[in-house]
Amino acid sequence: MKFAMFYELPVPRPWTPGKEQAVIKNMVDQAVFGEEMGFHSVWTVEHHFLDEFSHCSNPEILYGAIAARTSTLRIGYGVRLTPSPYNHPVRTAESVAMLDNLSDGRVEFGTGRSATRLELEGFGINPHETREMLGEALDHIVGCWTEEEHEFEGKYWQMPKRRVHPKPIQDPHPPIWTATTSVDGHYEVGKMGVGLLSFAVGVPPEDLIPRVEAYKRGQAECVEPKGKMRNDQVVAFTMAHCAATSEQAYRESEESMLWYPRHGGRIIGEAADYAAKWGKDGDLGTYHYTADAKAAVESGAIDQLTFDYIKDSGAAMVGDPDRCIEIAKRYKAAGCDLLFCLLNPFNMTHDQNMNAIEHIGKYVIPAFEE
Repeated sequence: MKFAMFYELPVPRPWTPGKEQAVIKNMVDQAVFGEEMGFHSVWTVEHHFLDEFSHCSNPEILYGAIAARTSTLRIGYGVRLTPSPYNHPVRTAESVAMLDNLSDGRVEFGTGRSATRLELEGFGINPHETREMLGEALDHIVGCWTEEEHEFEGKYWQMPKRRVHPKPIQDPHPPIWTATTSVDGHYEVGKMGVGLLSFAVGVPPEDLIPRVEAYKRGQAECVEPKGKMRNDQVVAFTMAHCAATSEQAYRESEESMLWYPRHGGRIIGEAADYAAKWGKDGDLGTYHYTADAKAAVESGAIDQLTFDYIKDSGAAMVGDPDRCIEIAKRYKAAGCDLLFCLLNPFNMTHDQNMNAIEHIGKYVIPAFEE
């Protein structure tokens, strides 16, 4: 199992002058240090309008800066939003290929469809069409990458025959991944023949097992992968903080590791009302899982989540190196190939993040090298 750094770029209030810039520039420094410490890759989200939670709306600027200062670290879209009008498939193909050239073939292409009302409504997107848009967008993107001339006449996008430049340098193209949360979503990702980005927050590693089983069933039924190559690797996601002692790790991370799943649950729960407005008779369609988040908010259950539960259940990889290794082994046993480590869920300092990267690199990652 390999390890990746993962970032949302949260910026807690108050937004004093220079605070947002410091978060952005510190993240680049952390990624560079992560390469030195043996991390496989660095990934960031693409989010819009999410105050405090994520100020990472145009991550490709970050990717270019990281590519220029690293040589082996792979750079992942975690994810590029594919529905219209977030990103046109041709612009996505061009941007990813440009980064692949700049980085000497180090791009991992993660895709997703969005799961918050703030974003979906902000761009005027029908949530009941996002899964279909994702599938269509991938077809167009792969065509732009792999065909000398490409044309398409889809439901959501059309283009007459054109040469799309540049082409990626990875052959036949960068690995493709797709994000999901629900169990049925894992099955659908498997049927696409692409890599799995499993985003389950605040749950023990063993909760990954039924998700991976659903994904594997989908992979077994995949006849024609969305890309020109099959990707059957599994990514799992966890909040992560490692320090010299568990007491130090707990003290430094408690506020952030409580805030992140609570706030994330609230903004995902809001998507239930938005999806219901578009659905027939309030049907949430493929966003049915947002109803659980909404119910947790309305019942107050989300505020009853405790840090003791998070650390004791292994719902975050937090503690001293031995404890982090123990939790990471549970992710490996559940079927994880690459573990996303969310290093700053909310309000960690740059020094704390650098220290965590060092401890994971020195002690945790070597325990999984074969």
